[in-house]
Amino acid sequence: MECKKEQNLENCNCSYPGCDKKGVCCECISYHLGMKQLPGCCFPDDVERTYDRSFSAFAKAWKL
Repeated sequence: MECKKEQNLENCNCSYPGCDKKGVCCECISYHLGMKQLPGCCFPDDVERTYDRSFSAFAKAWKL
């Protein structure tokens, strides 16, 4: 399967300047789940910018 990085970047809201996984969703998701986190695209922009990618931050952001 070919990565559609350029297409993915159109919807990627990751604001971390040094992210080498930006636009490579499979690597991003794998990385964050391995850290017991969610990727930035799961969060509203204002919450994503806090870099708190925890499951509790996700629940709080979406008021679950």
